[in-house]
Amino acid sequence: MEEDEIYGGESDVQITLDDVKEISDDPSELQNLVRFVMERYTKAEDTRRQDEDRWLQAYRNYRGIYGPDVQFTDAEKSRVFIKVTKTKTLAAYGQIIDVLFANQKFPISIEPTVLPEGVTESVHFDMQPQPPEGGGAVQEGSIYGYEGDGRDFPPGATADTLREMNLGPLTDKLSEVEGLVEGQGLTATQVTFSPAMVAAKKMEKKIMDQLEEAHASKQLRSTAFEMALFGTGIMKGPFAVDKEYPNWDEEGEYTPVIKTIPSTSHVSVWNFYPDPDAANMDEAQYVIERHKMSRTQLRALKKRPFFRAQVIDDVVDMGEGYVKKYWEDDLRDYQTDHDIDRFEVFEYWGTVDSEVLENAGIDVPDEVGDTDEVQANIWYCNGRILRAVINPFKPAKIPYYAVPYELNPYSFFGVGIAENMDDTQTLMNGFMRMAVDNAVLSGNLLIEIDETNLVPGQDLSVYPGKVFRRQGGAPGQAIFGTKFPNVSNENMQLFDKARVLADESTGFPSFAHGQTGVAGVGRTASGISMLMNAAAGGIKTVIKNVDDYLLAPLGKSMFSFNMQFDFDPDIKGDLEVKARGTESLMANEVRSQRLMQFMQVASNPTLAPFAKFPYIVREIAKSMDLDPDKVTNSFEEAALQQKLMQQNAPPPPAQPAGGPPGVDDTSGGGASNIGVGQAPVPGEQGFTGNDQGGQQPTPEAGGGQAEIPLQ
Repeated sequence: MEEDEIYGGESDVQITLDDVKEISDDPSELQNLVRFVMERYTKAEDTRRQDEDRWLQAYRNYRGIYGPDVQFTDAEKSRVFIKVTKTKTLAAYGQIIDVLFANQKFPISIEPTVLPEGVTESVHFDMQPQPPEGGGAVQEGSIYGYEGDGRDFPPGATADTLREMNLGPLTDKLSEVEGLVEGQGLTATQVTFSPAMVAAKKMEKKIMDQLEEAHASKQLRSTAFEMALFGTGIMKGPFAVDKEYPNWDEEGEYTPVIKTIPSTSHVSVWNFYPDPDAANMDEAQYVIERHKMSRTQLRALKKRPFFRAQVIDDVVDMGEGYVKKYWEDDLRDYQTDHDIDRFEVFEYWGTVDSEVLENAGIDVPDEVGDTDEVQANIWYCNGRILRAVINPFKPAKIPYYAVPYELNPYSFFGVGIAENMDDTQTLMNGFMRMAVDNAVLSGNLLIEIDETNLVPGQDLSVYPGKVFRRQGGAPGQAIFGTKFPNVSNENMQLFDKARVLADESTGFPSFAHGQTGVAGVGRTASGISMLMNAAAGGIKTVIKNVDDYLLAPLGKSMFSFNMQFDFDPDIKGDLEVKARGTESLMANEVRSQRLMQFMQVASNPTLAPFAKFPYIVREIAKSMDLDPDKVTNSFEEAALQQKLMQQNAPPPPAQPAGGPPGVDDTSGGGASNIGVGQAPVPGEQGFTGNDQGGQQPTPEAGGGQAEIPLQ
C-alpha cells in the first residue's frame, strides 16, 4: 500500500493545508484556526484539573511518597509508608495481563456475521453423487440434481442465480468444481466449504500480523497498567507509518525495504485531553493529545504525509518552547530547575466548523463539507499549524480508545485500584507509624535523676558500669527508671483491620497475590480454590470493560482500515469483530476438557449431524496453546484428505464360504470377530424342530456346524 492510497489518494477528496497554494506561512492568516484549537484545549485542561489531583494522589500512594498535604508533628518520629497500594495495583495489572494473553495472542477474532452478505456462507459438493431413482446418470455439472438429493431449488431462483455464488477467497479453487451447491452438506460424501469463514480467518490472520508488527501487545500492557493505577487506559490507531525492514543485496549493500503498515500506540493519560462534556469516546466531539518532542522527532514529521515541511523548519529555528505542567515534577519525584529542551506539540482530532476552515483559506468541497462541520486532524506547535487535513477514515471517527478500570457513568475517566484504597492506605500508614513510635518509646527506659542528691557537674549519661557520685542530703533514691506501656499490639490490630478493608474496597484479597497463613475456609485446597474463584469475579467486569471500550473498537478500526485501504479480495466479506478477553477467563485446561466432553457427546450418531467438528477441533488446538493453522487442515485440505483416505482405504474382508453370516473365523480359537448375523427362522428350508423347541440345521442347508439353540 502506498501512503497516498492510505490517506485518500487521487480518487478521494483529500483537502490539506498544503493543497491551497495561496496560503502563505504567515500565521496571522490561520489565527482563527489556531484560536479554535487552543480554546478547546484550554477548556479540556481546566476541566481535567480534579482528575489530575486524583491521579497524583494515586501515583504517590503507588510510589510510597507522602504528599504536601500530609503534615507531621514534632512528636511523630516515624515517616514509614506501607506500600500496599503498589502490591494491589501490580496484582490487578498482572491478573488483567494473564487473562488477556492467556491464549498467547492478541485477544481479537474475526468471524462472519450470522447472515453474511457479499460472500456465500457455505457451499458443498458430492464426491460420490447418487444416480436418480429409476436409473440413468446424473448430468455432469447439473445444478438441478434430482429429487431427494438434498439440493433444493430456492423459490424464485433461476439457473443464473445459482451459478452466481460469491465464493470470495475460494473462487479460484472452487469455480471449476462441478455440482457445487450453496448450503451445508447433509451426507457423509458431501464436502462443505465455508467461503465466509475462510475470508474471516484470512482477515483475522492479516490483522494479527499487523498488530504484531505494531507491537500492540506491548502497548496493551502499558494501557492495562495505567488503567489499574489511574483508572483509565488509552490507545490510539491505526495510523499508516513507514516501517524499515533491514535488507542487504547480493553485493552486500544495505538496501532496506520500506513498507507502509498500520500501527497503534499507547497514549499516557497525562497527555490526553478529551471533550469535557463527554462521558465516553462515543460522545466525544474532539480529543487533543499533547506531545513532548525533541528536534529529531519534530523533524521526522516531515517524512509523514501532508505535514508542512517549511513550517516545521521554521518552528525548529524558533527554538524549544516546552511549557512544564505542575504535575510533571511530582511524576519525576524531583523538581527540574532547568528548562526542558523539548517542543510542545498538540494533535487535534475532532469536528471543526466549515466556516473556520474556509476562513483559514481551505476550500472544503461540497461532497466533504456538505454540513456545517467536518472531521479534521490538526497539528499545532509554537503558534504554527504543522498539519491540517480532513479525517481520512471512512466513516470519519476519532482514532482513540479510552477504557476505564471501574466505570464511572458520570465521568469520562474511570476509577482505579489506587483511588479505591486511598483511605485505607492512609489508615494503614497512620496505625503503623503509631505502632512504631510506641514500640520505640516502650522499648527504651526513661531515666529520672534527682540532682539534689548528686555531686554537681558530673556526666549524666548512662552506660553499663556507670558510677554516680552522691553527696550528703536526705536519704532516698536519686536515679529512677520509668518504662512506658507497650500498646503497639492494639495499633497492629487496627492496621490488620485496615488491610482487610483494603481487600474489600479493591476486590483483591491478600491471598490472591501471595499472602500465606490463610485461616478458616482457606486452609484446605478446595477451600482456597473456592476463595480464588470468588476473588476472580471482580476481574470479570474489568475484562468486560476492556472488551467493550478497547478491544472491540480497536479491532473494528483495524478491520475498517483493511477494508478501506487494502484491496485484497480474499479478505472481503460481511464480517464482524469479536473481543475475546472474557473467553480467556476460563483456564485452558478447563476449556479443553469441556471441548473434549462435547466432542464425545457429539460423537453419538444421532447428535453428530448437529455438531461443527472443524470448529471444535480448532478450538481444542487453541486451548492446548497450539496454532490451529499449523495442526489442523483447512476446508479444502480436509476435503482432499478425505478423498485420499477413501481412495486408499483397504477393501472389506471377504466372508469365508459356507460359514454362518457374521463369522470370520469358525476355528473357535477365540480371536475371531463374531458378528450379529440373522437369527434362524423356524419353518424355513434346512431346519427341523426338536423336542426342546430348538432348531437344528440339516446337512441340506449347507451349514456343516450346529447352531446354538435359541430359547
